[in-house]
Amino acid sequence: MGKGGRLAITIVVLALAAVGIVFSVKALLYTPSTVVYTPTNGQVNVTMQTVGSYGHAPNPTWVSYLTENQQGQWVHTTLWQVPAHTRVNVTIYQFDSGSPLRNQQIGQVTGTLGKSATLNGATFKVINSNIGNGIGHTFSIPTLGISVPLAGNSGSANLCAVAPCSPSSTAYPHNTITFSFTSPGPGNYPWQCFVPCALGFLYGNGGPMQTVGYMGGFMKVV
Repeated sequence: MGKGGRLAITIVVLALAAVGIVFSVKALLYTPSTVVYTPTNGQVNVTMQTVGSYGHAPNPTWVSYLTENQQGQWVHTTLWQVPAHTRVNVTIYQFDSGSPLRNQQIGQVTGTLGKSATLNGATFKVINSNIGNGIGHTFSIPTLGISVPLAGNSGSANLCAVAPCSPSSTAYPHNTITFSFTSPGPGNYPWQCFVPCALGFLYGNGGPMQTVGYMGGFMKVV
């Protein structure tokens, strides 16, 4: 290879590195907003949805959670605030597909009131991910021992690809999962998905799996 060719390759490599740095800085500077929940009759209702692709910049192909605020608006955030020692009722609309779990342990419901959850209205305590459409994601707060598997939709279905997805629409299939738990004392509690679902990243654990606002967040208890 001539000197000119080596120079061209060097310029391309440096340009790609510069682009990577720019996107990394943007990711570090991105801070999602926090949805603040106020109690009604001693309870708060947290509503979220999971989508197979967010559909918007800067990472349109990334899998993501969204949170509904108390004004009924969907917000691209995984940060929310609840009062201490309060019943938290969670509803998650699961619009993504699923697959068998690498670790069947996370197919169990743990840490919720009644040690159970509901899937489309039916109570369950465990999902066998080797049958049906498997598990798409989990909602897990490790420090509180809370984990709920979110049943997947068929990968061959017409899945919603641009968030937010409407739970009232029949255009895209989804599963509705509900459960409740009691918030602990004040603190900042991380929560996340434990199903490797970041396509294009090593073992499915990079990108959205490591980014607040997508597959992980914090529950601030005050």
